[in-house]
Amino acid sequence: MNQQQLKLFKQLLPGFIPLFAFILIDEVWGTQAGLIAALVIGVGELLWVWVKEKRFERFVLFDTLLLLALGGVSLILHNEIFFKLKPGLVQLILCAILAFSAYSRVNIVGMMSQRYMKGMKVDDAQMQQMRQSMLLMFWIFLAHTALVFYATFYLSDAAWAFISGGLFYMLFGVVFLITLWKQKQQNKALVQEEQLPIVDESGKVLGRAPRSFCHNGSKPLHPVVHLHVFNAKGAIYLQKRPMNKLVQPGKWDTSVGGHITFGEDLETSLRREAWEEIGLQQFSAKLLKTYVWESEIERELVYVFTTTDYQGIRLHTEEVQEGQFWTPKQIKSSMGKGVFTPNFEHEYQLLFGN
Repeated sequence: MNQQQLKLFKQLLPGFIPLFAFILIDEVWGTQAGLIAALVIGVGELLWVWVKEKRFERFVLFDTLLLLALGGVSLILHNEIFFKLKPGLVQLILCAILAFSAYSRVNIVGMMSQRYMKGMKVDDAQMQQMRQSMLLMFWIFLAHTALVFYATFYLSDAAWAFISGGLFYMLFGVVFLITLWKQKQQNKALVQEEQLPIVDESGKVLGRAPRSFCHNGSKPLHPVVHLHVFNAKGAIYLQKRPMNKLVQPGKWDTSVGGHITFGEDLETSLRREAWEEIGLQQFSAKLLKTYVWESEIERELVYVFTTTDYQGIRLHTEEVQEGQFWTPKQIKSSMGKGVFTPNFEHEYQLLFGN
């Protein structure tokens, strides 16, 4: 469970306090005393939140009123069954919110977290993690809700009090520990992953992040190098991306393109990528332009180089399916037909015109 979810739970926790106060007091002084205590605590919480935060806490009001309504019916009818159903009914509402948030496009919990944590931005990756946690919470709390209803009709008051009260927190603790364990496993994997520099638009390094984080839709700006290789006739060498690539498989792309590793300078990165992708070693290159490219999954600061030293090209890895020289006429006739990657088309027009 991430910090946003934990903080959200802490915000919702006061709404359950009247219920647990009733359970404790009812055991000692009876239902009427428990209802009075729940009312006093609920009203006190409403006033406290209003004075401290200038905010009306609807969840506390809802919980308190529902508690009083069902408890009042129990006193009038001398039947505790109505009150004992209350925790199950509240959890049914909670399960409905979790299910709707996890399975639909409208993330109610996400919207609530942004409301309670003003100024804190939640990116797509964090929202996806939140959805996964909500799925786990939904199924666990749904099972707990069924157990509350079973205890209401078939178990003792003591068993019902434990199941509807303490067991809820125990299950929440299980969810927290499972999510924490998953995050630790993910963090271990990220530590071993290639680290990329995070930069501003001038190229100044601000920090670093795992490669997967840079490509998960969070879009931190990170630098890449592109090299356009020309022959003596002005044709440009393009590489065809393998079909097993996650991004733009089977399309023709820039001669050389790759990420700059954290701690690596431009020249070192350019020569490493040129060797890894097209086997080019002995060449001189000129920095032609720098620009920012943004796709659906990432945001890159692109350093564009050109060279006419093409004689040493030799494909020797599975990184490139094939390569060939294209004339400007061939490129122009194939533009916009799904032959090239969108990045290459944008860059070619940006640098060399239509």
